[in-house]
Amino acid sequence: MDTETIRHLKAVEKELLWLSSWMIHHANNVREKDAVKVGGHQASCASMASIMTALYFHALRPEDRVAVKPHASPLFHAMQYLMGNQTRDKLEAFRGYGGAQSYPSRTKDVDDVDFSTGSVGLGVGITAFASLVQDYITAHSWGRDVPRGRMIALVGDAELDEGNVYECLQEGWKHELRNTWWIIDYNRQSLDGVVREGLWQRIEAVFRAFGWNVVVLKYGALQRAAFEEPGGDRLRAWIDTCPNQLYSALAFQGGAAWRKRLMDDIGDQGEVSQLLERRSDAELGELMNNLGGHCVRSLADAFDAVKDDTPTVFLAYTIKGWGTPLAGHKDNHAGLMTGAQMGELKSVLGVADGAEWGPFATCGDDPELRRFLAAVPFFEKGTRRYKAKKIATPGPILLDDKMLSTQAGFGKILDGLARAGSEIADHIVTTAPDVTVSTNLGPWVNRRGLFARRALSDTFRDERVPSAQKWIFSPEGQHIELGIAEMNLFLLLGAAGLSHALFGERLIPIGAVYDPFIARGLDALNYACYQDARFLIVGTPSGVSLAPEGGAHQSIGSPLIGISQDGLASFEPAFLDELSVIMDWAFDYLQRDGEGDPDERTWLRDETGGSVYLRLTTRPLEQPIRRTDEDFTRGVIDGAYWLREPGPNADVVLAYQGTVAPEVIQAAGQLGEGRRDIGVLAVTSADRLNAGWTAAQRARRRGHRHAAGHVETLLKPLPRHCTVVTVTDGHPATLAWLGAVAGHRTVPLGVEHFGQTGTIADLYRHYGIDTASIVESVAALTPGRQIRSVLTS
Repeated sequence: MDTETIRHLKAVEKELLWLSSWMIHHANNVREKDAVKVGGHQASCASMASIMTALYFHALRPEDRVAVKPHASPLFHAMQYLMGNQTRDKLEAFRGYGGAQSYPSRTKDVDDVDFSTGSVGLGVGITAFASLVQDYITAHSWGRDVPRGRMIALVGDAELDEGNVYECLQEGWKHELRNTWWIIDYNRQSLDGVVREGLWQRIEAVFRAFGWNVVVLKYGALQRAAFEEPGGDRLRAWIDTCPNQLYSALAFQGGAAWRKRLMDDIGDQGEVSQLLERRSDAELGELMNNLGGHCVRSLADAFDAVKDDTPTVFLAYTIKGWGTPLAGHKDNHAGLMTGAQMGELKSVLGVADGAEWGPFATCGDDPELRRFLAAVPFFEKGTRRYKAKKIATPGPILLDDKMLSTQAGFGKILDGLARAGSEIADHIVTTAPDVTVSTNLGPWVNRRGLFARRALSDTFRDERVPSAQKWIFSPEGQHIELGIAEMNLFLLLGAAGLSHALFGERLIPIGAVYDPFIARGLDALNYACYQDARFLIVGTPSGVSLAPEGGAHQSIGSPLIGISQDGLASFEPAFLDELSVIMDWAFDYLQRDGEGDPDERTWLRDETGGSVYLRLTTRPLEQPIRRTDEDFTRGVIDGAYWLREPGPNADVVLAYQGTVAPEVIQAAGQLGEGRRDIGVLAVTSADRLNAGWTAAQRARRRGHRHAAGHVETLLKPLPRHCTVVTVTDGHPATLAWLGAVAGHRTVPLGVEHFGQTGTIADLYRHYGIDTASIVESVAALTPGRQIRSVLTS
């Protein structure tokens, strides 16, 4: 690399170090704030300044995608500001309302964020799955023109404590991962202390075991040159054996402390002593701080040396707080430079008073540097977020089964799509964490095959062993097989659900998981939704419907996850015609990207789109006569419809969601003998009902006096004395809030505790959500009234 390029990279490095430090200082000490510390991570940014400079301003190309470690967010924003993709106003408001985000965010930041980060470890893992998705797209005929880029994670060494990183490594090995770089900021410091000695050996061993190339960047160019001097071999040996804590402490203390320690340990009144004496304290401090991760020449050369697509991890030795007065101190993770320390840094970097926010505050307006920046390949074409065309949905796939579960119906609808063939079917990609067969994805996979970079034969078929699973691995397959790790499932769905923005090609990702184990991947699910990834997640079997498996396989709180999770529209249909309507709507909803104006009929922001969660069951239900009218279809999507409309004097309404429909319908029939106006409300989405209700309340506060959510419209005709009894195979809080809509007394029935083994009937009686219990709950409202119940009929 020529010296002029190195000069420009060093100038950028210096500017990024200043801007990131100043941004955090301004937020905490200059800008008006409340009593709570604003925070930021000056030391974590400083340790990455050289790495990000060499990567973004030398190695990257526009097709590459990067996940920046969470605590380097100010450094990322500073870089984007330097390149004209971020505004000064946003930097001045860093960690403030409407300002640049604390951690890089695709949805909240205005600059060119590829992957949101924040929950440590997840930004690391998603890059591997993004690479797999890139391979998937380019293997299919409609995606072969997509340029292949490298999926890169900038990793804090403490992030390697996260278990999902190692789950991801194993899955990557199985799928022949490629075009993936992880660059580890090995500063050996975390929030609570300095890491144990020898961790780098464990890191190297793990990555090599999974087939990764490992590049160790321990020494910078200054150190390597010093090692060539007489006595340099002993200096290198001392560095190699120096404990992490001591190296950090000496980095904080500076050149004089380095000199004393080195003279005490290896000074020999000969070659080593002369090596040290040839350097001033400042020069010696610079030498000892010149680790591989702080040498843009060494970093750029290492990046250039990678010539193939083998996954590669760079272990870059750094000093936390490098280049600042915080360098090396064990308390620097959340520490902030004082005013005096910022003044010292400002002086060292040559920033003039009043020029703190200048994009070239440390180097002046250098025309040659501006020309260099204008030609940086990664930024040359502007921001790199794509759009993909919308794919038309084929309409609901209607089923004729008289008795079937929604889980089985889901499988049959997918099979129908696979069989009929359509553009949207060609863009569906399915996945499951080792539960493909038991979540009814098998028929789809039989027709569409499994994805693999290279075709693999089915030995059972070749050996003529009968099997219901006719699964062929090939580059054209449309199911990605995963091991039993729910974090990987949601990371893959997140990556596939961003394919339209990352790669310019649309995927319709569908994941199936055991509903109780959604909680095992909840962090990654939330992370995917936060990025606005688009996917369909199918949780099944839900509730206690897998009764013989016991409490470990029974889901209680998942309906509440569906209600509370932003970016996820949650449904729990009871019947197949409801499911058909919802799935067809979902395929369209996943592709929407409107501005967010609410639909004034429901006050839901449906035009923005989002992901969808279906909570399904293994329990077969007798199906009603198929319904296709507009009111039914609209009610299913809006979240509820009257299965039995209440009369004008109704004193009881039964509201249910999901598989308890038969118990509720039977209870309504028995109660109807003495209560002729009883109503039955079929809730298909407590989530959308609740969201529309709260949105309408906000609208009324803003002057829309007649705004009403769908659930308000449904419940408005009920007399005030009417009682609402809610029933669900899940936590009763799912529907208990219905009473607050119009002030009706509410009796919520559901599941609150871990179950045991048994039949569905056993457990429904145990939890009080069987027909007899529902009738008795109504009877308890008016003890003197005679009601014919199951127990006496």
